[in-house]
Amino acid sequence: MASETLKGLTADTLADRAYRAIRDAVTTGELRPGQKVTERGLAERLSVSPTPVREAIRRLEQDGLLERTGPRTVQVTAVGDAAIQDLAEVEVALRGMVARFAARHASPAQLDHLDAVLDEADDLLILVRQRQQAGQDVTRHLDRLLDAMQRFNEVVEACAHNPVLVRLLGQTRVFSGPERRARLIERIAGNDQFGLDRYGSHRALVRALRAGDSAAAEALVIEDARGGLGDLLAAPTAPPGTAVVSGKEG
Repeated sequence: MASETLKGLTADTLADRAYRAIRDAVTTGELRPGQKVTERGLAERLSVSPTPVREAIRRLEQDGLLERTGPRTVQVTAVGDAAIQDLAEVEVALRGMVARFAARHASPAQLDHLDAVLDEADDLLILVRQRQQAGQDVTRHLDRLLDAMQRFNEVVEACAHNPVLVRLLGQTRVFSGPERRARLIERIAGNDQFGLDRYGSHRALVRALRAGDSAAAEALVIEDARGGLGDLLAAPTAPPGTAVVSGKEG
């Protein structure tokens, strides 16, 4: 458990940061299903007092990720497939709502920023495919592409101008950032067409945002998010290869 996920916390919002750190540890498998942990033990690992950890644990119990086994002891819940599917539907719906708000509130500068990020991603995508065809390593360029698409998502969330909604989305994601990327890379290594059927939706989303078409923006994101999460939740079955990916990162 001594990893990047559970490093010391020093910001004012200690409970929020403790929540995210413990949640990431659960979703990445750093804390395993059935593993018992104590408030004091987590607090020591996070270098905080037990109070913010207690609040974080309370929220994680509500999320169904931890369950109480004693006054100061909890264990990681074994989340079933049905619960994961339910959580995925919540994430999909919230992503759609973010896009709906973004269509109402995005500024011209933010929309230009989205186009610029996609221009960068398109160039990287071409470079990745060229290197694939030449049999060259694409790890560094693929990381840059995924970084670009993460920025795209963050700008879309900023366009919504709704911090409460964005916070809810962050709390209900099926995968943490590190786990999402790990699964993406795993799928990319197994299928040279992974995510390409959804890649064009990014430009379509920006067009919908520019038009202020909230219904179209929401529909585009819901379709993309549902397909992306479905692919990441499914067991990889494609033959080995190297690939490019849908920029929504699942």
